[in-house]
Amino acid sequence: MSATLSGRQAQAWGAYIESSIHLETRLDEALREQTGLTLIDYHLLMLLAGAPEHRMRMSELADRMVFSRSRITYQISSMTKRGLTVRESVPDDRRGYRAVLTATGLQTLHQAMPLHAASVRALFLDDLDADEMAYVERIFSRLRDRLGNERKVTS
Repeated sequence: MSATLSGRQAQAWGAYIESSIHLETRLDEALREQTGLTLIDYHLLMLLAGAPEHRMRMSELADRMVFSRSRITYQISSMTKRGLTVRESVPDDRRGYRAVLTATGLQTLHQAMPLHAASVRALFLDDLDADEMAYVERIFSRLRDRLGNERKVTS
C-alpha cells in the first residue's frame, strides 16, 4: 500500500473536498441570509422534527451530528436562547437529558425548508442527471453507513 495517493486518487479527493467545502459554505450562507439559521441549526431541527414526539436524547443527537457531548450542549443552548429548542431531563434517567423541538422551532423549520430545498437544487442537484443522482446516493449512503458503524465500534 502506497504512503501517498495516486494521481487519480488525489484528483478525486481534491475535487470532492474542495467542492464539498464550497457547497457547505454556500448552503450555510444562503440559509443564514434567508432564515437566520445555520446549516447546523437546520440539520438539528430536521433530526428533532423526525424524532418521536420531537424529542431526542442529547447523546444520540451528538452521535447523529458527529459532535462531542460539550459541543451538542453548546449548540442546543444556543438554539434554546432563540426559542427553537428546550432541554428536558429524561424521566427514567436522572442523569440523562434530551433536546425538544419547540413549536417555534418547528415553524421556523417549515418556513426554511422550501428556501433550503431551492438552494440545494440550484447549487447541487440541478447539475445531476438521474444516473448521477443514483451514484451519489449509493456512494454517500455507503460511506455514511461505514463511517457511522466504525464510530460506534471505536466509541
